[in-house]
Amino acid sequence: MFRFGVDYYPEHWPESRWERDAQLMQEAGFNTVRLAEFAWSRLEPAPGHFDFDWLDRAIAILQARGIQVVLGTPTASPPPWVMAMHPDAYRVPESGLPVTYGNRRGYCPTHDGYRARSRLVTQAMATHYAAHPAVIGWQTDNEFGDRCYCAHCCAAFQAWLQKKYGALDTLNAAWGTIFWSHVYTAWTQIPAPLATAAPFGDGSHNPGLALDYYRFMSDCYVAFQHEQVEILRKACPVHFITHNLMGIGYDRLNYFDLAADLDFVSWDNYRRMQWTFQPTVPPSEAALAHTAMRGLKHKNFWVMEQQAGSGGWQIVSVAPRPGELQLWAYQSIAHGADAIIFFRWRTARFGTEQYWHGLLEHDGRTSRRYAEIKQMGAEIARVGAQIAGSEVRAEVAMLLDYDSRFAFQIQANNPAFHYTAHVHDIYQAFHARNVAVDIISAQDDFSRYKLLIAPAHYVLTEQTAAAITRFAQQGGAVVVTPRTGVKDETNTIVDMPLPGYLAKLCGIEVEEYDSLPAGVSQPLAFTNADIDITEAPHAKIWCDVVRAVDAQVVARYTQEYYADSPAITLNAFGAGHAVYVATFGDAALYSALAGWLLKLAEVEAMAASPAGVECCVRWQGGRRLLFVLNHSTEEQHVVLPETMLNLLTGETTPLSAVELRPRQVMILAAPSGDGR
Repeated sequence: MFRFGVDYYPEHWPESRWERDAQLMQEAGFNTVRLAEFAWSRLEPAPGHFDFDWLDRAIAILQARGIQVVLGTPTASPPPWVMAMHPDAYRVPESGLPVTYGNRRGYCPTHDGYRARSRLVTQAMATHYAAHPAVIGWQTDNEFGDRCYCAHCCAAFQAWLQKKYGALDTLNAAWGTIFWSHVYTAWTQIPAPLATAAPFGDGSHNPGLALDYYRFMSDCYVAFQHEQVEILRKACPVHFITHNLMGIGYDRLNYFDLAADLDFVSWDNYRRMQWTFQPTVPPSEAALAHTAMRGLKHKNFWVMEQQAGSGGWQIVSVAPRPGELQLWAYQSIAHGADAIIFFRWRTARFGTEQYWHGLLEHDGRTSRRYAEIKQMGAEIARVGAQIAGSEVRAEVAMLLDYDSRFAFQIQANNPAFHYTAHVHDIYQAFHARNVAVDIISAQDDFSRYKLLIAPAHYVLTEQTAAAITRFAQQGGAVVVTPRTGVKDETNTIVDMPLPGYLAKLCGIEVEEYDSLPAGVSQPLAFTNADIDITEAPHAKIWCDVVRAVDAQVVARYTQEYYADSPAITLNAFGAGHAVYVATFGDAALYSALAGWLLKLAEVEAMAASPAGVECCVRWQGGRRLLFVLNHSTEEQHVVLPETMLNLLTGETTPLSAVELRPRQVMILAAPSGDGR
């Protein structure tokens, strides 16, 4: 069953309005609603005094309209009495100053008292709704994140380190604490890495300590969620459990670890936020986020918060244009979503999110946005059963490494470098060719892919390097980019030529490197005639000065003291190949490389589509479902890979090409159903 619904806050509105809301939801084609993730003060107005009557009545009204419910554990936003009971439970940011009451997610994830209150409210909700026929699943908390540096966390960190290293001598050796005479002689001497250690911004903590703290803090949230999951699994064994993550952009938690406890991943998809005033929204950014969320468990996902209007707390973002809400939602589905839940139902009249617009206006009127989603609801009613459970299949994979992300937060290497932007730059080139990509972890099975990309895999273990090498040995094509293999798992620079454990695979050695100033770039000269270049590629941000040991030179630098030295190399290794890209290039570079790499890896790409048109495939067994999305403001002509039918309209006339209006979406399938 395809889930189509909305996030609803009945506690914000008079009970006399609930029936009208449920009626309008039913008319919009909604079958699922998320409730109660911020309702702790209504659910437990005083310690141990639970009130579920109001929520029971709200659920009953929805149930009567054929709408089922996902409940949120309300622990992201505690009532004032909880924090008054535990005044030392406030999260302490890196500044060392605790947050105060007034927002959300202000708790310390290691605080025993707060964790106990969280378990109590979770248990009470789970017990009450375990057998409710309208409740189908749970969302833990809400958008986990934000590191805490309080005294409780510092003590927990010290215990975490003691368990990990066993002995202080081992820790001191791993972190190299002899530097600056930071040798620890008691576990209690080890600090949390507060910003106050470098009050003038002219330094940072020991990189080993800082990376371990980031790992520890991620583990704290995983453990906090696990307590809720255990309660829910025991009390509600037939309900699913998920959490609403924040896409690939959020880099404070290891999402692979957080997702492990979940039945499937959900995430919150906002395309035009209050701080993004650009007139267009690059479709590749959302596509990458969907891809990353799908890769966390190699499963389809839910979008638990799909944008329903302008976002805004203090500032109101640019309004979604007609057709964009549908377009963005269908793009989510095209990349693996089996549920679309819009945030939010009605725009709030009070509180911080007064300008975070929903499908209904402040006064409860239906809006242009509601009408657009109502139309989509009718379409989903026709095709949802054909989509649900179908899968995205990819032959290209890109490694996402949280240790490297964390380490780059500690030492960016170059102020213009951002790990996620680098991943997107590469991904965008494949997305423009309508090539499916999986985002995976180093612990995943590489053998299902033909092309494996390791972007800036800064912290590289010997085990991961061996797996990458084995993939190439057995016939795969590997791509390695700068700042790969620089550090070991302790965040210590390796005692070998870069790219460290992958130098032999790549057939090169990095002799030195140049960190480029802002705005400085240089054109690259290509020596490989197989690479189709439509625009001159440039090196920027970083240049590794490489010596080709066994590898062939594919492109060379043209300027600076390292002019004519290799910038891109190709090394035959076993039955496969390794490509080393020694610079962080511009879009022209990755565009040129993508086409060549697909040929090198023998990955069959879909025919090119016009600029602004995205084509995605989901497979239902042997049947291909082709999503064609026109992100442009112009009419577009698209030639199809085969004769197909339009599922959204139910047209029975076979199509070999289609004309798409601006922001129009089509879902197509082969008439025979075999979907070659």
